[in-house]
Amino acid sequence: MPTSSPGATIRTLLVAPQQRGAYATIGDALAAATDDSVIAVAPGTYAEAIFVTGKRLKLVSADPAGGAVTLDAAAIPYPAVSARNASLTIEGFTLRSADAPAVTARGAQLALHDCALTAGFGPGVDLAGGSIEMRRCTVTGAQYGVVVEDAPGTIDDCQISEVAEDGIIVRIGADPVITGTVVRGCGRRGVYVYQFGRPTIEGCEVTQTGDAGIAVAHQSAPTIRRSRIHDTRGAGITVARGCGGAIEECQIENTGVPAVDIAEGATTTLVSARPDAAPLTIGDGAPAAGGDAAAVEALLADLDSMVGLAGVKDEVRALIDEIQVNEWRRSAGLSVGATGHHLVFAGAPGTGKTTVARIYGKLLAALGVLPMGAFKEVSRRDLVGQYLGHTAEKTSAAFEEARGGVLFIDEAYTLSRTMGSGGDFGQESIDTLVKLMEDHRHEIAVIAAGYTAEMDEFIAANPGLASRFTKTIVFENYSPEDLVRIVRRMCAADDYALADDVEPVLLRHFAAVERDAGFGNARDARKLFESMRKAQAQRLRVLGRRPTLDELRLLHRADLEAVVGTAGS
Repeated sequence: MPTSSPGATIRTLLVAPQQRGAYATIGDALAAATDDSVIAVAPGTYAEAIFVTGKRLKLVSADPAGGAVTLDAAAIPYPAVSARNASLTIEGFTLRSADAPAVTARGAQLALHDCALTAGFGPGVDLAGGSIEMRRCTVTGAQYGVVVEDAPGTIDDCQISEVAEDGIIVRIGADPVITGTVVRGCGRRGVYVYQFGRPTIEGCEVTQTGDAGIAVAHQSAPTIRRSRIHDTRGAGITVARGCGGAIEECQIENTGVPAVDIAEGATTTLVSARPDAAPLTIGDGAPAAGGDAAAVEALLADLDSMVGLAGVKDEVRALIDEIQVNEWRRSAGLSVGATGHHLVFAGAPGTGKTTVARIYGKLLAALGVLPMGAFKEVSRRDLVGQYLGHTAEKTSAAFEEARGGVLFIDEAYTLSRTMGSGGDFGQESIDTLVKLMEDHRHEIAVIAAGYTAEMDEFIAANPGLASRFTKTIVFENYSPEDLVRIVRRMCAADDYALADDVEPVLLRHFAAVERDAGFGNARDARKLFESMRKAQAQRLRVLGRRPTLDELRLLHRADLEAVVGTAGS
């Protein structure tokens, strides 16, 4: 970590693309900056991603009135800001990304003041090691709001809203102080503390979450003080076995039942908000029976709207019908046979397995079978460690994150194979999964996915897998006609259209493609569409004039033939 030198001169570098003598991009200024430099950026939008390694820097607006500076990496497959072993302060910026975190930091002292962050996939802020200081920031539209791992710091007067999964994650011993912060509109938990997390959460508001307002797991011990948790689908606060900490003078209203769920074996202390407050209900947090018929029908309509997959749709509908009837029988006091919700999805890549798994999880939540429709996708690298005992820890952590929803294991058969030389711990992960699936069989749906033949190998790796995965749904390759429809939908989603003579060529191309192990189905369709877009861009760029709106939208046969050639056309 860089440290300041006594008496060091602070240098200011100006970024202003239209001004002579100034730097044209933020990246250019970063390359020239020395420790303790201030990079002043003229208001405007900068389509770039920046990387800071081993330096002490500060980024501010060059406008004394705080003119807006936007760092937009939405068209770049990188975080808007990446910091490693650095000390970086950013004030007053809007930071945007698409398929990456807005900000990622490793071993860095990161300070964000008055910043607005958005991310399409991944966290708004993803910090591991070092420290974090966030003040008066907003995070919206990300997969996760803020992730703090193995680090102290401060999150003060921030707003985190409309994130797909958890609002704030504190893990692996992290102990930030979170004050005056509002977490609203999360698909899963508002705040999730696990793996020995020890944050202080004081004077915060958590509301409108798809699961618990605040969830505590894996030996964590937070202090939650004078905070308001309300209007959550799950319990206000849940604390798992083995956790500690304190819940002091909190206001918990209109949450799932129980309001506070402290598991047997936890040592958390609980202090009411005031002597005359209504008592907090404490219980085992079991999901209530029942269902949301409108939500079920809407989700089944989403399933039906997918291209092809007629057999898969029939299988899922049959499962949902059985679950619904069982719930009706249970509520009527009739006996119900033991059923599991774990599935094997067998088939080639790109056949919609992940999308169907997400819908299935939401269906189980809408039916009241699982407490939420959360979705956790993992692969071998997320479950298997590098030394004895590490795998069980990683597998258990992933399982815990998915509890209440779906754990989707992509290419699950790789767990049953020895990878490389030396010891391999894939079998340890399978054995751990088998036990966890038994211990929590009514709290999760595990879906193992992969090639059909290889999944037979996976099921044979542990005798307990066959009894837990009793149902296999086979995803067939898409037909050429299906793939043409998929390309057409991709075009419509991105404001493109196919010329009339393109679809026959597309159909002949997909009919001629060999359906071998390397065939990617919808993934290949996506690659082809992206390549057609690039070919169109190259064609339009040399027109010598600004293209019309129709020209910008229309993909020609020439664009397709530039990618696949003219054979068979």
